Order: sequence, then structure tokens, then C-alpha cells
Amino acid sequence: MNRILKHQKNNTMSAHDDIVPPSSSSTYQSFTSGEQRDIFSESPNLNNLNETRLDGPTHNRDEKNREHGGSYLDSPRGNNHEQGNAGSSEVTAPAPDQDETPPRDSDSTERPRRSVPEGDAENGHIKEKPVAPAIGHSVSPLLTRLYTVSYLVFFSILGTLARLGVQWLTFYPGAPVVTPVIWANFGGSLVMGFLSEDQSLFRDEWMVATAPKINDNRVDATTLDKAGKTKRKKTIPLYIGLAVGFCGSFTSFSSFARDFFLALANDLPTPVNHAYDSVSPSPSSTISRNGGYSFMAFVGMVALTMAVSLSGLSMGAHLALALAPYTPKIPINFTRKVTDPIMVVLAFGCWLGAVLLAIWPPDRPSGPSSRGPWANETWRGEVILALVFAPVGCIVRFYLSLKLNALVPSFPMGTFAANMFGTAVEAMCFTLQRVRIGSLGVYGGSMVGCQVLQGVQDGFCGCLTTVSTFVAELNGLRRQKGYFYGFTSVAVALGLTVVIMGSVRWSIGWGEVTCNTGYTTKLHG
Repeated sequence: MNRILKHQKNNTMSAHDDIVPPSSSSTYQSFTSGEQRDIFSESPNLNNLNETRLDGPTHNRDEKNREHGGSYLDSPRGNNHEQGNAGSSEVTAPAPDQDETPPRDSDSTERPRRSVPEGDAENGHIKEKPVAPAIGHSVSPLLTRLYTVSYLVFFSILGTLARLGVQWLTFYPGAPVVTPVIWANFGGSLVMGFLSEDQSLFRDEWMVATAPKINDNRVDATTLDKAGKTKRKKTIPLYIGLAVGFCGSFTSFSSFARDFFLALANDLPTPVNHAYDSVSPSPSSTISRNGGYSFMAFVGMVALTMAVSLSGLSMGAHLALALAPYTPKIPINFTRKVTDPIMVVLAFGCWLGAVLLAIWPPDRPSGPSSRGPWANETWRGEVILALVFAPVGCIVRFYLSLKLNALVPSFPMGTFAANMFGTAVEAMCFTLQRVRIGSLGVYGGSMVGCQVLQGVQDGFCGCLTTVSTFVAELNGLRRQKGYFYGFTSVAVALGLTVVIMGSVRWSIGWGEVTCNTGYTTKLHG
């Protein structure tokens, strides 16, 4: 008898529970009409992308408890609380991705399907109208991968342009911070924090994939987007393009490593602050100092970059929470039918355009922006060749994360390998620009050779390495593991730059480069 009464009570509650609160009713009702929607097929390797697995880095304990059932601040980070399951991810507090929730009752009686109440305003009667589950057609894995790579190509080009633009804007006379890449790392980390915490932009995607679970009463509609956020994000090509492509290319670990070595070697370019009466000053001119000051410069560079990047990550998460009521959603039909197909043509068209501009730069002697002879041509070294190499670095980093991040859950090997390999290539290219190459003994080999080396640094290395993912992983790992991962990354990068750049710098010395390296000489404003 008690079981029958409980069953009747559950039926009554389910009928009233179908009235979705205003905050989520519009989203829920839009997927209960039986309309067919395309769903991207899930690849097991996409679980290894830390950009898509990390929980939002917000520090608001109450907000996290309401949204995710717990905060990463609540989870113990010490050795005494480490779990022994080697196969589990060390990234704390992931959003729940279980297909089913535990049953409320101990009996195995199946609950009836949910239905949407249809009210009659005149007589007060409520009729039950069955809900047609949302039907999703899975997009083929080949198309999913094509869309993903297309977004990576396009957003890597945009991220590279953003990074180079921010570096140019923030290198000015009297700048309080003399390494301009720090602001690019801050901006990319801020966008990464926003995307990690955001629950509005892609809510159509979450509702399509889990609408049948709402109808089967397996997921509460009011908490649907919170529970399925992490699981769905890793399958959305647009999100992967923004997080992996744009944020990863906007930030650069190799430039960070190059600058902290230059600070250690007292060769960090600085903007000119004061007028001089004699020889015209140069951003690369320095005054000798003892080793203690050089060590302080190195520590200051590392501490400042890490602090600014981590604060950008948290600020982006807080910004996502503050703008949640005003953040629009991206319509899934528009994305599937318009954005995804167009992006294939747009991405590879932009890449091809960069290649053609590198062959025929606008400021060539006969070009529309000619500056005279070829010796005055600067477009290729400043930006165009960087755009040619940028997609290659981004795609390599993407696949390194897919293949290597799962090897050691407490140490993201994919991101580490990408950052270290990119740092080594950056150090080699930087050194080759400043030594005599070829029979003519020209620094960098030639003007074009110097420009290609600069394009590899700004494009390939800048997009192969990332600070946004790096700080997001530091934020998500347990405290001891996070410090070990961060210290190892900085120490190995320092070792690589000392061996590759320092061996030449402190032996035969560096010469003047023959092309523009991105640090423009800005005199007295």
C-alpha cells in the first residue's frame, strides 16, 4: 500500500514538475516538438582536450555549489586526499556527464513518461499532451573533423593577428611592462575563462543532445545545461575553434620563454623612454648589470606573467557569470546550416590568401603599397608569413593534446610537449636570425630568410604553444600537481633557451637582424 501511494505521489509530482521555470522554459520547449536536429558524433579522443574538460575557474563558492554541486575549492588538494585511481583525471570538479541519475526509490518500478500540461483557462481543466522527443541525426565523424579543423585554421589566423596587434599596441615609450606579449597572454586567458564558465552561448547544443533524457525523466530540465555542459562542449567544433584555436593562438608560451631568457641575459628589448643628446637610442640597447639583477629580472618576468594570466582566467569566468542573463545563445540551426559549411571555404580561403600575399606582398616594388626597393618590404616579416605558419602550429597542438594528454592524468603531456617543442623551435629561429649564414655572411641568411624565421616564431611557434590552456590546467590540477607541472614547464623551457640561445649569446655573440622582428622603435611617443 505504501508503495502504491508513493507511486501515485510521484505521478502527481511529475505532472506539476513539467511546468518549467521561466529561466529555462524557452529553451526546453523549443526541443519538444520532434524537430530533427544534427548532433556531432563524440570522439573518445576529444576527452583529452583540456580546453574542453576544465570546469569553470570561478572562485565563487556559493555560485559553484548551486551550479555544479560542488567547487574545486571544496575538493582537497593535498597528498592525503589524492585518489588512487590512476585512470581518473586530475582535473578537479568536472561537470557531471553521467547518462542517468541514480533512482530515487529502491523499487524498480519504471516511472511514466513526462508530459507537458496543456491548460484550459476557462474551465481550469488540464489535459496531458505527450511530448515528442527531439530527434538528432549524428553528423558523420569525417564532417565533424573537417569542421573542427576549419575552425582551428580560421581562429588560429585571428588569434595570431590579435596577438601581434596587442604586442604592437602595448610597446610604447614609458610602458610600465616592457614585454608586450604579457597582455596577449592576459587577453587569451580571459577569453578562455569566459568560455569555460559560460553556459549560455551553446545551450541549444546541450538541449538537443539531452532532450530525450528530459522526456524520460532522467535529467531535470532546470539543471540540464549545467550537467551536460562539459560533455557537450567537447563535441562542438565552434567551441573547439574558440578555445583551442583562438585562445591558444592569442597566447604564446614560446614568446614568454624567449622573453624571460632575454630578461635573464639582459637583452630584453624595451621601448625608449627619454631623449638622448648623442647617438640615437635603440630598444635593444642595454646597460651592463651584475648577475643578481638578471636573476631578479627573470623571476619578475615569470611571476608577473603567471599572475596576470591566472587573474585573466578568473576574471573571464567572473565576467561570464555577470553577463549570463544577457548572453545570447547561438542558434543551432544557423550553426549547422550556415556557419559550419561556410567556415570550410572561409578558413582555407583565408589560409590560401595569406600564402598568395606572402608570394606577392602588397609593399613589393610594383605593389599597391610599394615602399621602393625590396629592401624596404616589411609586410611578410611583420605579419603575413606568421599567418601562413599559424594554422600548422595550431593543428599540431590540437593533435598532440588528443594523443598525449591522457597518458599521465596528473601531468598534461600534450600541452607540455607542444610548449617545449615550440620553445625549442623559437629559440633556434631567434638564434639563426642573429648569426651569419651562407657564403655572403648575412645575418639570417638573407632578408627573406630572416622574414621566414620571424614568421615561424610568430606563427608556428606562437600557435603551437599556449598560455591560456597552460594556466587553465594549473587552475584545475590539484595543488601539489599544479605546482609541479608549472615549475617543470618553466624549468625545462629555461633549460632549452639557455642551451640553444645562451650557447651562442655567451660565445660568439649575436648580430643585428636584417628584418623587422616585431619590436618597433618608438621614439619619445
